Parts: sequence; structure tokens; C-alpha cells
Amino acid sequence: MSLLRMAAAAANFDRDLEADFTRIERLIETARADEVRLLVLPEAALGGYLADLDGAAGTPPPLCQDGPEIRRLARLAGEMVVAVGYCEAGADQDGADRLFNSAICVTGDGVLGHHRKVHQPLREDASYAAGGRFAAFDTPVGRLGMMICYDKAFPESARTLALDGASIVMCLSAWPASRTNAAPNLNQDRWKRRFDLFDRARALENQIIWLSANQSGRFGSLRFVASAKVVDPGGDILADTGVRAGLAIADLDVKAELEAARRSMDHLRDRRPAAYPTLDRVVPGAGPTLPELHSRAARGRPNSSAVEFGSVRAPDRDPRR
Repeated sequence: MSLLRMAAAAANFDRDLEADFTRIERLIETARADEVRLLVLPEAALGGYLADLDGAAGTPPPLCQDGPEIRRLARLAGEMVVAVGYCEAGADQDGADRLFNSAICVTGDGVLGHHRKVHQPLREDASYAAGGRFAAFDTPVGRLGMMICYDKAFPESARTLALDGASIVMCLSAWPASRTNAAPNLNQDRWKRRFDLFDRARALENQIIWLSANQSGRFGSLRFVASAKVVDPGGDILADTGVRAGLAIADLDVKAELEAARRSMDHLRDRRPAAYPTLDRVVPGAGPTLPELHSRAARGRPNSSAVEFGSVRAPDRDPRR
């Protein structure tokens, strides 16, 4: 049995980049002390998310994929594999300079994988251009995939990564509670309920391991639901921070877990692609397509230190169940 200890974080980040790096370093140190080998941090952990989704919010500080901040992140990661969200300054497919809501996966040796958020909720498109692909990548802990927040509301996102060989998918989020029908108790919030449902459904339908990180606390007008978690290929939550900041930690034999889940009914093997010819059809009246998005111009509460975070650990399990 070859166990991989993995963790997903719920934490609060803001525009103070140096303070964000301090929080990230403490989270990495906490995870390293617990012998975690794969750590997923939230969307926009470097620089914070948008203060609102009304279309006029200022963006986080833009960072380059090969810039000094990412190199600093890699040094902090060391032997661990760490995924972090940030505001990327880069070129689109036409070579035009844009800002992207991005995620990057690093180790001490450098960048392992990169993803630009494809699906944009409400007026996030006023701040960022959209990415255009989902691709898995190889790492020292296995073949991984990444997506960001609203990407997980679309089953095709996770299915594409699973078909590309990802055994673990990392979803980095800044997922807020409902503003139109706010619940006094965050545990009862309808958007927290949807956040949890998407996490479980994407893991189950693709029979993969799912790591879900999220912002916690508040930023601008947004209140985040936290709820970082580890989900197994059967859709069961193994560790969950609830609505508080913390680390959700689980030990899994990845190969054995996937083999056990797919032994009888393998959802990827049993697909019938010829029966789904309309999957790429554009719905009349829908928003712009990806080529249109690419060509279009795009323009809290303080967090406690990571050492004070609670860690939620999954119980030992037998993958042969």
C-alpha cells in the first residue's frame, strides 16, 4: 500500500501580497509538519479575489507565470507539491496582453502545471479574460488536474481532466455565500450546499479523488463558505473543514482507490460518446463562446495564523472495501 497524504485549505487572503505569502508559508509549514505531500490552496491566494462580482471591482496585483513571486512560491513548496491561485498577467491566444484568473502548481523544482479559469460567473469577465482548455499534467505525486471555482459547475470540465488521465483533481475556489438569500447560519447557506454537491458529484461521476480548497472569512462584499474538503472516488467526504479556516487532510492509496471504484462499473470506460452528439452545441441566447471571450478586451476580515488553524483528518481506510 502506497499512501499519499494530501490536504486542501480554507483560508482568507487579501490585497497585501506580503501578508499573503506569510499565510502561505505558515500553511505550508503546518502541512509539512503533518507530512502532507500535496497541498491545495484557494483561488486568488496571492493577492485576494474580487471585492464584488458587479463588474467594477479592482483586480489583485498581476503576476507573471515566470515571475519572482512564482519562484518564491516554488522555494516555499520545496519537496511538496503545492497549488495556488493568482491573478496572471499574460498573453491570450492572439498574443494580446490580458489578465487571467489562474492557478499554478509548483514544487521546489519549478512549475508543474498551469490553468486559466474558463467559466466566469456574473461579471467576473469585466476583470479577467477566460481560459480555453483543461489539461492534466504529471507530478511527483501522480497525474493531476486543476480547475477554478465556477469551472466545477460544468461536468465537462472534470470529465475532460479524468479522460486526460488525472487521478486527482484540485479545485481552487473563492466561493461565496448567497447574497440574495443569505442564511444567518453559514452552514445552512444554499450556495454552500451547492458547493458541497458539486464537489461530491464531480468526484463520483468520474471516480477520481477530489481536493477542494476555498477562501474563508470576508473580502469586500463577499462572505466565503470555506468548506475545504477531500472527497474519495465514491463521492464520500473524507475530511472537511466546515465553514471555518483550516486544513482538510486525508491519506489515500490513489491507485488502489481508483481501481476499487472502477472495478465493476467504470464510468469512463462505459461511456457512449456517440450518444451525446449535442454536447458542444451552443444554446441560443447564451453568452459568448470561448473564441469570442479570447478576442474581447478584458480588463475582510484578517485571517488568523495558520498554526492556529484546525486540521481535520480522515480516519484510516481500507481501499478494498
